[in-house]
Order: sequence, then structure tokens, then C-alpha cells
Amino acid sequence: MGEYIGLDVSLKETAVSIRRGGKRVWRGKCASDPQLLAALIRKHAACIDARHAKAALDMAANKTDANDADGLAHLAEVGFYKAVRVKSFDSMLARTLVAARTRLVRIGTELSNQVRGLMKTFGLVVLPVTGGKFERQVEALLADNADLGRIIHPLMEAWRAVRLRTAELSRTLLAEARSSDACQLLMTIPGVGVVTATSFIAAIEQPGNFKRSRSVGAWVGLTTRRYQSGEVDYGGHISRRGDSHLRGLLYEAATSLLTRSRAQSDLRTWGVQLRERLGFKRAAVAVARKLAVIMHTMLTTGEPFRAAQVIA
Repeated sequence: MGEYIGLDVSLKETAVSIRRGGKRVWRGKCASDPQLLAALIRKHAACIDARHAKAALDMAANKTDANDADGLAHLAEVGFYKAVRVKSFDSMLARTLVAARTRLVRIGTELSNQVRGLMKTFGLVVLPVTGGKFERQVEALLADNADLGRIIHPLMEAWRAVRLRTAELSRTLLAEARSSDACQLLMTIPGVGVVTATSFIAAIEQPGNFKRSRSVGAWVGLTTRRYQSGEVDYGGHISRRGDSHLRGLLYEAATSLLTRSRAQSDLRTWGVQLRERLGFKRAAVAVARKLAVIMHTMLTTGEPFRAAQVIA
């Protein structure tokens, strides 16, 4: 007889509910420690889609961790759930590297914008430059303003430190991409760089996880929603389901392909034509979805990007 375990995880404690034969046999709490939780789970378990489970759990009269754990175990017992794939340790490590670098890049941008805003208050305008040019301009403008310099210099020191650590993570990311045949394969696509290729592989893991390449576009949330009721039937905005970071990277890659890339391809020609009819944003979203489909196909076949790619 199978056992079904529901876990409602929080930062310190996890509510646990175990059901067997249609009845709850144990309910309690456990510290949110992976080893302790693994000891409770002795058989194969399914990871339930949180959005799918939330609709069922919201029907409970009282919202408590214990009731949520009971509800999750009950959903698993009756089979009313959608299982999601649990990513491997290597994939999570790659995603963490990309996320850490992205966060440092944003912090560096926020610090530089803060410096620009504070100096502009005193009539010192920093030109739109980055990197070493930005640092030299700030120092030159502060040369005759020691009072303001005592305020700005600590921010500049933090900016330099963040920039240094960002460069370290960038070198690590680049080294791992160079040693990955899959990354090198995806980077043959114009507009797809190290970050996008690494993030896509970490999210997809094995191409066999998707039966069809077209399913990847929907999985990333780049297909339109549909609403149908009676005589009403229309498609709305994209669903925005799945990995928001990967979806943003694919959109950036599509934007780069349409605006910066000089390499001609059927994909770019199709996107430019679509931009003339529907506008830039809709065209970029459509190209991003096509990129997801093409990238999965490339990982499946092992073939590099072809400029004369059939757009289906």
C-alpha cells in the first residue's frame, strides 16, 4: 500500500502530512533540513506544480501550514496534480552562477546610476559612458569638489568591488561555456550569447524532456493565452508561465537578432517582416518563441544553426 506525503516548506520548519489507504496516518513538523526531510520520504515522490495545487488548496476554510500539507498529500493520493521535473544539481549550479552574475550586474548599474543622480544635483553631469571611462569622468568632476567627493568616493569603491566580482563570475561562466559542446552549438545562433545558451541548457537539461520542440515555447510562457466561453473565443497576451529569467533572455536575444545582428537568416527576415506588420514588441516575442523551438531542435539533432532555416 502506497504512502503519500505532503510537505509545506517554510524557512525554519516544514509541515508534514502522511496518508495511507485514504486516511491520514501522521501529521507533524520537521526542521527544513534536506537530510531530515529525505529521511521522511522513503519512496519515490512527485513534485507538484505549485500553481496547479494552489487552486485546490484555496478551497480550504482555514489556511494553515498543517492544512496545506494535508491538502498536498490528498492531491497526490487521488492523483489530482500535475508533476513538475526536479532539476539536477549541475543544472541548479549553472542557474545559480547565472543568477549571481546577473544580480551583480544590476547592483553595479544601480550604483553607477546613484552616483550620476547625486552628482547631477550639484551640476556635475556624467556622460553616458561605462567602465573605466565612467570612473575617470567621475574622478575628474570631483577633483575640485572635496566635500562631495567624501560622499561619492565610498559609492565608487563599492562600484569597483562589484565590477571586479562581476568580472570573476563572467570569466567562470565563459570558461564553462567554452568547455560545453551544447553551449558552443547554441551560440552559433546570431544574438545568442553565453548567458542565454547556459540558461537555456540549464532549464531544458535533456532535450528528451520535451516530446516536441514546439512545446518549449509554451513551457517558457511565450505562447498566447486562450479564453473560450460560449460564443466568446479569443487569444490574449502571452501566458508568461515558466522561467521568467529565461523568457527575458530569449526576448533579449530576439531583440539583438532584429536590431544588432548583421548576419542574414530566414529567421531575421521573417522577424523583420513581422515587425513591419505587428510592431517591434510582438515581433520580438514571436522571434523569441521561434528561438526556443530552434534551440531545442539543435540540441536534439546536434546540428548548428542554418541561415536558411525553415520557419514553421
